[in-house]
Amino acid sequence: MEFPKNFQLKPGNILKIAGLILVAIVIVALAFRLIGSAVSSLSHKTTFGNLALQTAPTYDLASERYSASSGSGYSSGAIGLSTRNVASSPSIKPSATVGDNAEEFEVTEYNALIETRQLKNTCDAVAALKERPDVIFENASQYEHSCNYTFKVKHDSAPEILAIISALNPRELNENIYTLKNQIDDYTSAVEILEKKMTAIDETLANAVKSYDDISALATRTQDVESLAKIIDSKINLIERLTQERLNISTQLEQLARRKSEQLDRLDYTYFYVNVSENKFIDGQSLKDSWRAAVREFVDDINSIIQAITINLIALVLRVLQYILYLLIILVVAKYVWRFAKAIWRKK
Repeated sequence: MEFPKNFQLKPGNILKIAGLILVAIVIVALAFRLIGSAVSSLSHKTTFGNLALQTAPTYDLASERYSASSGSGYSSGAIGLSTRNVASSPSIKPSATVGDNAEEFEVTEYNALIETRQLKNTCDAVAALKERPDVIFENASQYEHSCNYTFKVKHDSAPEILAIISALNPRELNENIYTLKNQIDDYTSAVEILEKKMTAIDETLANAVKSYDDISALATRTQDVESLAKIIDSKINLIERLTQERLNISTQLEQLARRKSEQLDRLDYTYFYVNVSENKFIDGQSLKDSWRAAVREFVDDINSIIQAITINLIALVLRVLQYILYLLIILVVAKYVWRFAKAIWRKK
């Protein structure tokens, strides 16, 4: 193959060719990087969409209420509640109840999951219930894209409040009914046991004090100082131990009484757990964030390419020169070793 006659390998032509090759490399690298980014972004969105379709959102705001209850539970769908929603309710493991009055200790709870394009209006509609005297809010949290409310309602007002929540077109509306009978019975039994223990401690303390007094009187009459000192020390230790145990039981009784009172208070109300989330067809903020991420990724790609054709290229050239230098040193050493070997061979 012959070069064109008009083509001359002058320094200027060599620089032009090198510049064209460098520009071509940059263009090809940019093209591959942009195509790779587009394919990666499309693959990510497809994977995310499939994942969103496979995993339906769950709603379990009151799971702690259910798990904390030791009573038997059961759920029933009210009129207007779909069977799908009722089926997705948090399950309550039933346990046997004694007697036929479990329904007297029933608690009703409603869980609502609302998706709306008018987040502020929907949250304000739920928050407006706080002004009613028959509605007691226990928690109200508002965020940028959602809001959560927990409140209890007198039983007489529960149907009206349920109608207001239903008018907000919730995606899920679940009704759960369970009994607190076993839990209240457990508290009652524990209180009775502790009260009997308290009575026994009081009797033991009174008898011990009387016995020590009798023994002390006897030791005093016999003028047995050593025995009297031991009796007094033993009496003090016994009184301190029984008094401390009595204080511990009193603390437990107060805690049980408070917990039982809280559970009995739940019987007077119907509880609502409302979760509102924003669901817009076009989310401007998400679009802005997406563009910011794309521009940031594009700048990172350009920066990586520039680094690759400048700093990394210089580093590669220096590394090649390093190995070339090593090779030259090896060749020089090998040359003189060979000469030395030949000289020794000739002497032999």
